[in-house]
Amino acid sequence: MYIYKAGVVGAGTMGAEIAQVITYAGLPVFLKDISEELVQKGLERIRNIYKRRVDKGKMTAEEMASKLSLVTGTTRYEDFKDVDIVIEAVPEKMELKKQVFGELERCVSEGTIFASNTSALSISEMAAATRRPEKFIGMHFFYPASVMKLIEVIPGLATSPETADDVMSFSESLRKIPVRVNECAGFLVNRLLLPYLNEAAYCLQEESAPREAIDAAARDFGLPMGPLTLVDQLGIDICCDATKVLLDSFGNRMKPAGIWDLLYNRKYFGVKTGAGIYSYSADKKDILPELIRDVQARTKRKGAPFSAERLIFPMINEAAYCLEEQVAKAQDIDIAMLAGIGFPQSKGGLLKYADEIGLDHILETLQKLRLEHGERFWPSPRLKRMVGAKFLGKKSGRGFFEYTA
Repeated sequence: MYIYKAGVVGAGTMGAEIAQVITYAGLPVFLKDISEELVQKGLERIRNIYKRRVDKGKMTAEEMASKLSLVTGTTRYEDFKDVDIVIEAVPEKMELKKQVFGELERCVSEGTIFASNTSALSISEMAAATRRPEKFIGMHFFYPASVMKLIEVIPGLATSPETADDVMSFSESLRKIPVRVNECAGFLVNRLLLPYLNEAAYCLQEESAPREAIDAAARDFGLPMGPLTLVDQLGIDICCDATKVLLDSFGNRMKPAGIWDLLYNRKYFGVKTGAGIYSYSADKKDILPELIRDVQARTKRKGAPFSAERLIFPMINEAAYCLEEQVAKAQDIDIAMLAGIGFPQSKGGLLKYADEIGLDHILETLQKLRLEHGERFWPSPRLKRMVGAKFLGKKSGRGFFEYTA
């Protein structure tokens, strides 16, 4: 099915970005929210995205006007009567999302595809609340959607192959890179990212290294920003919620560092509150040393050795778990990490990098880290089997990928 017209529910930052992406591809889109004021704010965000392009000389004012003419703001679901796809981008509350799709279902055609931009909630559960679970899918854009190329396409248990294929094609028409992900908690990128962020928090609370040194190690590795800076950008409240979702699904391998809750309880969420792991406002006291002392008083852990491997290897290990569970293919994992978090292209991707340094070295390091730090470093069965079979990576001609001499 070709998609000629789209709808977006939720005119907040993410919804407006998604609507802009659709108009940039030349398709008309309706952008809905619950009040005219919120709709206008969303339309203004879209105008500002285009205005920046005009200011940089990347498009003309006439081209901007043409693109803006493709978006229509609305507060009525009735305007969605002939759209081919609706993308939901409302806050991450399951009952709210179910309510939205219930209201939509009374207004759209039987052939309309329902897509949720959720980053963590169950696609299958949302789909079950509709009369069209076969036409329901996850379509997870990355912020800012106007810049980030990746879209995770997540079929639910009842999603038809035709719907998945249609949304993959639609994503490509938006000039994005879609990666098909089998549904699991955190989907793919967030599932791989959280162990990295969480281990940085453990290093921080154990005073393995100062926050600046932890971030510098990640930048030296080639990542665009350090994990602690990224947490402050994303929002510690959001990261806390995500760690709890992963803990509930995967157990102690995802046990969150204690510093998360202490920051959360003090409402130190990061940039948006003026302080988190770092301080961004003179009005906000730097409470991190105090919180670190509180954690250490409970855990009795301080000064464990720091290394960049403590940050990177948990991502590789979790990727091996994802391969074991057939969440995604090895090539798609690498594409998702390159396009979704800015994994350094010079290293080829997360699993290509693992093959380069040797899976035996990774396994040996994880085993040592497990003895020192516990279950969160438990090596995946897939990784153990590969090393046992001498699939060691590039040096043996076969690892996550195959290599010719």
